[in-house]
Amino acid sequence: MSIVFVLLGFTLLVIGGEFLVKSSVAISFKFNISKMVIGMTVVSFATSAPELLVSLQAALSGSPAIALNNVIGSNIANIGLVLGITALVSPIAVDRLFYKLNWPAMMVISLILYYFLYNDNKLSFIEGAILFMGLIIFIVVLIKKAKKHEVSTEMPKEVDESLSTISNFKIILWLLIGAAALYFGSEWLVTGAKDLALMFGVSEAVIGVSLIAIGTSVPELAASIIAAAKKEKAISLGNLIGSNIFNISSVLGLTAMIRPIPVTESLILSRDIFWMIGIALILIPLVFIPKKFEINNLKGLLLVAVYGVFMYLIFTS
Repeated sequence: MSIVFVLLGFTLLVIGGEFLVKSSVAISFKFNISKMVIGMTVVSFATSAPELLVSLQAALSGSPAIALNNVIGSNIANIGLVLGITALVSPIAVDRLFYKLNWPAMMVISLILYYFLYNDNKLSFIEGAILFMGLIIFIVVLIKKAKKHEVSTEMPKEVDESLSTISNFKIILWLLIGAAALYFGSEWLVTGAKDLALMFGVSEAVIGVSLIAIGTSVPELAASIIAAAKKEKAISLGNLIGSNIFNISSVLGLTAMIRPIPVTESLILSRDIFWMIGIALILIPLVFIPKKFEINNLKGLLLVAVYGVFMYLIFTS
């Protein structure tokens, strides 16, 4: 039954996330919010909802290790798995904003998270609020740069203009379906994951950084591979880095503001978070050497191999 709960949880999170994105975008159009702002804020928040619900549910049900490693593992998977596999399908171009804003912001927020956790072995309300404020600052800077045409204003596929004509009744219905699916999906996923950890004799931290992290990254991975196969510019390194920033700042930030997150597994601070920071660090040489501003097939293979080593180590240790 544990596997059934996990599969049902993943399925409901995908469905709930899709309905929440559509309803959020439709509501934004009702308030005459520009497509650029919708793409950079509303869609990003909505697509982080599954991770947020999973982390919140885990923290509230007494499994803080799952709450922390869901985000840490998702950030590792975004770079090692999603970016790596997508680059294997088709090379990914990297714009100059990568080293001017996105990568530095990701590294700063990652190091701040490490300091907060290392300092007192927990993420408190105040620390969560600081992380969330960091996200607000990042969004403001990003929007200002976009308005100056320093950032591509091409909208993600979720910003569908046809959603501007959706009726209020349908928006409310979508919101209710999305909320219910996310609630039950997160509850069943966490319950199933905790049972699997007991069944296989591994820690909840290992389940959080592997199974749950990969599961919450599957929709993005599938969409990225399809887009790359069709030669569509539907994914960029900036998008994935932005997702990592949102995961730390909004998911962990908001969760900590609702309930402080203690560090209950020592390996989170001695191993897992260093893998998250390390795999982000190697992006710099990959982007500039040997061919500048491109993540090609060989670099993608290297990222997947690094992720494979990480998965091997967490299960064998």
